[in-house]
Formats: sequence, structure tokens, C-alpha cells
Amino acid sequence: MKITEHIAALAAEGRLLADAADEAGTGAPVPTCPDWRVRDLLRHTAMVHAWAAAFVREGHTSYVPDGGEPELDGPELVAHFRAGHRLLVEALENAPQDVKCWSFLPASSPLAFWARRQAHETTIHRVDAESARGGDLSPVGADHALDGIDELLRGMHARPKSRVRTETPRTLRVRATDTDTVWTVRLSTEPPVAVREEAPTGTPPVDCELSAPAQTLYLALWNRLPLTALTVTGDEGLARLWRDNSSITWS
Repeated sequence: MKITEHIAALAAEGRLLADAADEAGTGAPVPTCPDWRVRDLLRHTAMVHAWAAAFVREGHTSYVPDGGEPELDGPELVAHFRAGHRLLVEALENAPQDVKCWSFLPASSPLAFWARRQAHETTIHRVDAESARGGDLSPVGADHALDGIDELLRGMHARPKSRVRTETPRTLRVRATDTDTVWTVRLSTEPPVAVREEAPTGTPPVDCELSAPAQTLYLALWNRLPLTALTVTGDEGLARLWRDNSSITWS
């Protein structure tokens, strides 16, 4: 996906998040994050947006800690989230293509990294807000979902901090059935190594395969849908290993 597409996704997903949070109320529980109420979700995401915007806008070339979560609630918190989200979108839209700033995953540029990372950060937390509100989830386009799976498997879990590990080498396949995009993920005592293929003509045997349409895969791999939403073939223990050890935490 292009930088402009990621920024457009971020803009749309942030508006949906705020609308769902407003409808749910800041005291509503968040089923997809059992320890959170909507106020926790909004405070966290507002903090992340402000933190990301500062790197792009101010050009910090080394890590800078976040500024902490806002101590707001109710309509004031929703309004604060909306304002901060707009500032992040504007920072990305107005940044030069060659902006120099810190980032933490491989990307073609720092701007490409931050646009992509915040688009998916906001999409996943929009799902959280809509789960708190109840009713149908807004759809995730196939291209956006595939990109998010790719970032998760080949970016987030390629880092040393990934806890998805096995004592003996195992292989997990992730297949998007509506696009026939396939990731082969090699698990060991080291961080996972994932390789992406488009419509492969033949795939070797693996220990476990997770398959579903791209949107379902995206949300399940981010632990926003249960494993029962997927078709699991082979060793279900590897699917449970993912569920139990793949969560991405802030600290």
C-alpha cells in the first residue's frame, strides 16, 4: 500500500473509532481487551497518536518516551481523541517525503513506517471500540488486511521481543483464502521468520495452517477474533501457541 493509502485509512479508522466510543460511552467494557473500559482505550490511543505525531512533526532521530495518557473522561476525552487524531493525520499529510525521524520497523522511509504503523494501530483499536459499542464491525478491505498481516508477521514478530517461539523447529502457514496470499512462518527458539508468497503453485507440508478470508485472518492474528473464526489444519497446539504468546504490548 502507498503512504497516501495508509494515511487515508488512518483518517477513516480514527473517525470510526471516535464515533463508536462516543456511542458506547467511556465507561463501557471492551470485550476484546477485557481489562479495559472505553476510557482506557481512548487514553491509550490518544497517547500513541501524540507520540507518533511528535516524531514526524519534530524530527526526533532517536527514541523519545511518550508523554503519558490524558487524565480526561467522558465527552472531553472523546473530543481530545478526535483533535489528536486530526493532528496526527495532518502531520503525516504535511511531512516531506524524505523526513528523517526514528522508527522501529524496516520500511522504505520513516514516513512510510509511521503512516503504516498508525493505520494498523488505529484499525485494531477501532475494532475494540466497535466491540464495546456492539453491533456489526466496520469492514476491513482486503488490501489493508493483507498489509496488516504482513506488518505483524514480517515486522512485529521479526523483532527479538517476539514470544512466539518453539523448542524444536516448527512451521506455521497463514493463508488468505480470498486472495490466495500465503505466509510461511518458521518457528524456533529465535524470533519467527515469515516469507510471503502470492498464489504459490505448490506449498510444502507444514505443521499447522491457519486459513480464512483476509479480514478474518487479520483480526484473528491480532487476537480480536477467536481461533474458531479460522480453519485450523494440522497441529492445533501451534494455533494456541500463537493465541497465547503473540499479543503486542506497549511496554
